[in-house]
Amino acid sequence: MSRRRKYSQEFKREAIALTRQPGVSCRQIALEVGINPNLLSRGRREADEETDMAFKGSASPRDEEVARLKRELARVKKERDFLCEAAVFFAKESS
Repeated sequence: MSRRRKYSQEFKREAIALTRQPGVSCRQIALEVGINPNLLSRGRREADEETDMAFKGSASPRDEEVARLKRELARVKKERDFLCEAAVFFAKESS
Protein backbone atom coordinates (compact mmCIF):
# COMPACT_ATOMS: atom_id res chain seq x y z
CA MET A 1 0.00 0.00 0.00
CA SER A 2 1.38 3.41 -0.93
CA ARG A 3 1.82 6.27 1.49
CA ARG A 4 -0.42 9.28 1.15
CA ARG A 5 1.37 12.27 -0.34
CA LYS A 6 1.22 15.66 1.31
CA TYR A 7 1.69 18.91 -0.58
CA SER A 8 2.83 22.29 0.70
CA GLN A 9 0.53 25.30 0.57
CA GLU A 10 2.92 26.97 -1.90
CA PHE A 11 2.76 23.97 -4.25
CA LYS A 12 -1.03 23.95 -4.04
CA ARG A 13 -1.35 27.65 -4.78
CA GLU A 14 1.05 27.39 -7.73
CA ALA A 15 -0.73 24.36 -9.21
CA ILE A 16 -4.12 26.07 -8.92
CA ALA A 17 -2.71 29.26 -10.44
CA LEU A 18 -1.43 27.25 -13.42
CA THR A 19 -4.94 25.91 -14.07
CA ARG A 20 -6.25 29.45 -14.41
CA GLN A 21 -4.09 30.18 -17.45
CA PRO A 22 -5.99 30.33 -20.74
CA GLY A 23 -5.83 27.28 -22.95
CA VAL A 24 -4.80 24.70 -20.34
CA SER A 25 -6.87 22.10 -18.52
CA CYS A 26 -6.67 20.88 -14.95
CA ARG A 27 -5.78 17.43 -16.25
CA GLN A 28 -2.88 18.73 -18.32
CA ILE A 29 -1.42 20.69 -15.40
CA ALA A 30 -1.96 17.81 -12.96
CA LEU A 31 -0.06 15.39 -15.17
CA GLU A 32 2.77 17.89 -15.65
CA VAL A 33 3.27 18.46 -11.93
CA GLY A 34 2.76 14.80 -11.03
CA ILE A 35 -0.54 14.75 -9.15
CA ASN A 36 -3.90 13.12 -9.73
CA PRO A 37 -6.13 15.26 -11.99
CA ASN A 38 -9.14 14.71 -9.71
CA LEU A 39 -7.16 16.01 -6.75
CA LEU A 40 -6.25 19.20 -8.60
CA SER A 41 -9.82 19.76 -9.80
CA ARG A 42 -11.15 19.32 -6.28
CA GLY A 43 -8.46 21.60 -4.90
CA ARG A 44 -9.37 24.30 -7.42
CA ARG A 45 -13.06 24.06 -6.51
CA GLU A 46 -12.20 24.30 -2.82
CA ALA A 47 -9.85 27.21 -3.48
CA ASP A 48 -12.63 29.03 -5.32
CA GLU A 49 -14.89 28.53 -2.32
CA GLU A 50 -12.35 29.21 0.42
CA THR A 51 -8.60 29.64 -0.05
CA ASP A 52 -7.50 27.96 3.19
CA MET A 53 -9.49 24.79 2.50
CA ALA A 54 -7.65 23.72 -0.67
CA PHE A 55 -5.72 20.45 -0.29
CA LYS A 56 -5.98 20.05 3.44
CA GLY A 57 -2.89 18.69 5.18
CA SER A 58 0.74 19.58 5.51
CA ALA A 59 3.89 18.40 3.83
CA SER A 60 7.39 17.62 4.97
CA PRO A 61 10.29 19.72 3.65
CA ARG A 62 11.50 16.72 1.64
CA ASP A 63 8.13 16.35 -0.10
CA GLU A 64 8.09 20.08 -0.86
CA GLU A 65 11.54 19.85 -2.44
CA VAL A 66 10.53 16.84 -4.55
CA ALA A 67 7.39 18.66 -5.70
CA ARG A 68 9.38 21.79 -6.56
CA LEU A 69 11.87 19.72 -8.56
CA LYS A 70 9.05 17.97 -10.44
CA ARG A 71 7.56 21.33 -11.39
CA GLU A 72 10.94 22.58 -12.55
CA LEU A 73 11.55 19.39 -14.54
CA ALA A 74 8.17 19.71 -16.25
CA ARG A 75 8.96 23.31 -17.20
CA VAL A 76 12.42 22.41 -18.53
CA LYS A 77 10.99 19.51 -20.57
CA LYS A 78 8.46 21.85 -22.18
CA GLU A 79 11.24 24.27 -23.07
CA ARG A 80 13.39 21.48 -24.47
CA ASP A 81 10.55 20.09 -26.58
CA PHE A 82 9.75 23.55 -27.91
CA LEU A 83 13.38 24.17 -28.87
CA CYS A 84 13.65 20.76 -30.56
CA GLU A 85 10.52 21.47 -32.60
CA ALA A 86 11.82 24.91 -33.53
CA ALA A 87 15.17 23.45 -34.63
CA VAL A 88 13.42 20.88 -36.85
CA PHE A 89 11.17 23.58 -38.32
CA PHE A 90 14.10 25.88 -39.15
CA ALA A 91 16.14 22.99 -40.53
CA LYS A 92 13.31 22.19 -42.96
CA GLU A 93 12.89 25.86 -43.87
CA SER A 94 16.56 26.30 -44.76
CA SER A 95 16.65 23.18 -46.95
